[in-house]
Amino acid sequence: MVLKVNKISKYFGADALFKDVSFSVEENEIIGLVGVNGSGKSTLLSIINGDEDFDTNEKGEGSVSVKNGAKIGILKQNSGLDSDLTIIEEMRKPFIKLKKTLERMKELERDLNETNADEYARLSSYYEANDGYNTEVIINRVLNGMGFSDFSKDRVISTLSGGEKTRLAVAKLLLESPDLLILDEPTNHLDFETLMWLEDYLKSYKGSVIAVSHDRYFLDALCSRIFEIENKSLFIYRGNYTSYTLLKEQSFEARMKAYRKQQEEIAKLKDYIAKNKVRASTAAMAKSREKQLEHIEIIDKPYEYKSSVRLSLTYSIEPPKDVLKVSDCTLTAGGKRLLESFSFEVKRGDRVGIIGKNGAGKSTLLKLIMGEISCGNGKVLWADNVKRFYFDQEMKTLDNSNTVLEELHGRFPSQTDSQIRKILASVLFSGENVFKPVGVLSGGERVKLMFAIMVLSHANVLLLDEPTNHLDLNAKEVLESALNEYTGTIITVSHDRYLLSKLTNRTFEIEGQMLNQYDCGFKGYMDKKRIEKPQANEAKKEKPQAKLYRTKQQRAEDVKRRQRIKEIEEQISLLEKECEELEEKISLQAASDYKEMSRLCSELDKKKELSASLMDEWVTLE
Repeated sequence: MVLKVNKISKYFGADALFKDVSFSVEENEIIGLVGVNGSGKSTLLSIINGDEDFDTNEKGEGSVSVKNGAKIGILKQNSGLDSDLTIIEEMRKPFIKLKKTLERMKELERDLNETNADEYARLSSYYEANDGYNTEVIINRVLNGMGFSDFSKDRVISTLSGGEKTRLAVAKLLLESPDLLILDEPTNHLDFETLMWLEDYLKSYKGSVIAVSHDRYFLDALCSRIFEIENKSLFIYRGNYTSYTLLKEQSFEARMKAYRKQQEEIAKLKDYIAKNKVRASTAAMAKSREKQLEHIEIIDKPYEYKSSVRLSLTYSIEPPKDVLKVSDCTLTAGGKRLLESFSFEVKRGDRVGIIGKNGAGKSTLLKLIMGEISCGNGKVLWADNVKRFYFDQEMKTLDNSNTVLEELHGRFPSQTDSQIRKILASVLFSGENVFKPVGVLSGGERVKLMFAIMVLSHANVLLLDEPTNHLDLNAKEVLESALNEYTGTIITVSHDRYLLSKLTNRTFEIEGQMLNQYDCGFKGYMDKKRIEKPQANEAKKEKPQAKLYRTKQQRAEDVKRRQRIKEIEEQISLLEKECEELEEKISLQAASDYKEMSRLCSELDKKKELSASLMDEWVTLE
């Protein structure tokens, strides 16, 4: 057991954020922590990390205990990075103890004697056990995995964007390898490739993880238990996110049944006491019932989250079978060519997911389909009887000077006031909220207003650009359910892999100025990518001649690179053999001959450092 939390509470004045929270975290366990915004997730993480105090209950109970010697690492929202340092300087910080160990070993080597031989042996053992000779290789592996392969490692951190700093903070935390890793929204600012790498890394992580995330796919792929803070209590569900959604409904029904049964028992006791307290013959029995009533541990009424968005997407006009045809188009933005010549067709009832790295051109492709930007010399042909609704993630079509009510009346003048208000109520705009100016709405409120417009549009084709942005888990579930029940055609750009896996039957991937089309949903696409990646690597090794070159210089440079890789592999093999021979000599060396022992140890360290350096170069070249 790495962590045990027992009956802790957190109050702000007289108001409780949560009460009597208890749980434990086992070794090598990954836990997902969920709950609506403001339920106390981040506060609980801060308490575990020791950054914030907790409150005890009326009996004085409450504790947080960590396994002796266990280290906790937490991803902080301000990144915790030193902005004045370079990327490589910051990434070397987790290995500062190893660096000092090596420096001390070198000091001892200069004058190795009977007095310091034991210290040297201890330090050497520690250095090797913690993979000290491969720190640069480890740093490069994590940086490349977190999307920094194209970044100069001498780049100063202050020049990075907010998203890049978050990714770098995650990379540093992984390098620190704490026994308990605490991640607060770790998937923000990550593209699919980086997400896949992080998930694979965490699956084999030698420690425990608690992750707060709105990424349902992430929670599904990794977690063995889900903790939910709800109505000031913490509930524990075994399994991943999908299991949690099923178990939660069952748990609510069971808790409601127990609550009602107890309420019936309490009512019977009170009735008996009221009828028998004043009668001498039964007063003793009534008093006994009073004591019984006092000792009952009251079950709180289960909290039912009712303020949920309700969506029903319908249309009256049925489009033809061939909805959209795109032919020989090119995609350009800001003078940069994003996609070379591409073509595709969309049939009635298709559910197309468009994916790719940030900046690849996903949102721009939707704008091209909508006719907002040029398609080059190609054609974009929509069929007759197609009625489209376009959800722009920036929601620029909303008029900030309108009230919420005016925004809908202006778009749908034939709708009565009561009809408009009914739709607005279904997306949680009621009472005075309908008179709020659009310009002051939060991100989540703007999204819900767009949902109301989507419902009233009765479109048979939906084009959605990141529709789950700004939504909590409950609202995401509602949207997903509504889209699954919708019988029209959907083309969506999304980073929400859970939504894509549940919704899509076709996948378009923008990669390297190419539009790769997969006749399968997101799950099928992921399976194919996992198979294609190692096959592509093998093909490169087996058939280097199949690679296309634009110049002779590129061909010559590739030949030179492969020659160097072969040289390095031979050098590393030789060094490993020499290190084995030196280690054998050291083990047989007489303890009294310190000079010879010092020379052998020094030579061994140099060869291991050289081997690590060569391995670093090999990784870069590969």
